[in-house]
Amino acid sequence: MLRRTFCHLPGVGLKAEQQLWAAGIDSWGALAQADATLGARRRERLLQHLEESQRQLDLQNAAFFAGSLPSQEHWRLYSEFRESVAYVDIETTGLGGPGDYITTIALYDGRTIRHYVQGQNLAEFARDIRDYRLLVTYNGKCFDLPILRGSLGIPLDQAHIDLRYVLSSLGYTGGLKGCERQLGLDRGDLADVDGFFAVLLWRDYHHHRNPHALETLLAYNIRDVVNLEPLLIMAYNLKTTRTPFGPAVALPAATPPAEPFRPHAPTIERLQRQYIPYAPWPPQPPARGNPW
Repeated sequence: MLRRTFCHLPGVGLKAEQQLWAAGIDSWGALAQADATLGARRRERLLQHLEESQRQLDLQNAAFFAGSLPSQEHWRLYSEFRESVAYVDIETTGLGGPGDYITTIALYDGRTIRHYVQGQNLAEFARDIRDYRLLVTYNGKCFDLPILRGSLGIPLDQAHIDLRYVLSSLGYTGGLKGCERQLGLDRGDLADVDGFFAVLLWRDYHHHRNPHALETLLAYNIRDVVNLEPLLIMAYNLKTTRTPFGPAVALPAATPPAEPFRPHAPTIERLQRQYIPYAPWPPQPPARGNPW
């Protein structure tokens, strides 16, 4: 879809782009073959900018396009940068208020699943995330990325697709789990686990050293990032139906990966029964130099 895009060029908005498509100029290559009806000077100016676009695409510089595309059109980056995408999600001890901190991070790139745990290997995320040119989150613009920047001191200046806004533009709202249900994704044995329950799981692990609680938390965190891939593919394909190209640029469904952790049903059931937190709220981060 990116190679059919013109709205990142100076002086070309979404309406002008649609006019170009209607005139048969439906790709970067087609612009080079456009006849004089486009106007020689305008055609030459657009070709100069497209030459730079091609150079940046050859360099796999997703940030160049993210900086020049309207934010609501960042979904168009996906097909060209899919081989360098990181689906990212974090869990924390709360909602980002004072004293809250990251408990786990999950990262999935369509091939490999990585996980990071407070007090174990959280700092490794800052190194690993540099390998990717495009980040995909759900509500990461407001939540995950600001917390990661503040907690780990990393810029996270890659191109970013926030699925919350892409799905909302298609009429899907209600949070990540709500969008999953509307689009036919079933969480199965994690259906009863949500963000608040993730806080309880961390507290059960942190205060009682219950390894099953951590395994369940990681299963939940990883399911979040694994589900971002099919959600983005569905959203991408729905978006393309609003262009003249539709099936010609549609993406095939993703193959789900094997997930490394399974939720522990007895732990979930016990916390559901107790429900009321039994430890000081909120738990405090470890003292400096004294990890857990």
